[in-house]
Amino acid sequence: MRSQYAKFGWCEIKLEFTLTLDAPVEKVWAAIADWRAQGDWMLSTRVDLIEDRAGVGTKIAAFTGLIPERGWVGIWDLMEVTLWQPPHRCEVIHYGRWLRGSGYFHLTPVNGTMTRFTWSEELSGIFPTLVKPALALGVWLSLRRFARQLRG
Repeated sequence: MRSQYAKFGWCEIKLEFTLTLDAPVEKVWAAIADWRAQGDWMLSTRVDLIEDRAGVGTKIAAFTGLIPERGWVGIWDLMEVTLWQPPHRCEVIHYGRWLRGSGYFHLTPVNGTMTRFTWSEELSGIFPTLVKPALALGVWLSLRRFARQLRG
């Protein structure tokens, strides 16, 4: 999926992570699609719902920063759900000031108790380009926390 926003040539990044999770696809979907609870496992992030439509049209605001509860020293990531196919795929468009582009998560059952989980982001602009290593590390660590939370 390509972003509806203009690309800036060299200022494009793609992040993609695939993990095998020790949980059935329905459990993983329920956990990942609980937008507000994402703040429990996303590093230094608070997630608010701007508009909850339980699928396409849901608007999400995620603040990542030093003190996420207060919205201090960080950035807002504004997203809207553009595709909703439970329990397998969700796509979003990022339309905020600092993060623009598209993203998705995709779940594939491996067997009755394990799920292959792919998280992908295509972002454009100078900010994601400059912070790509930190952004990649933060998402990777967050997804590991998510996997541990599912096992727990």
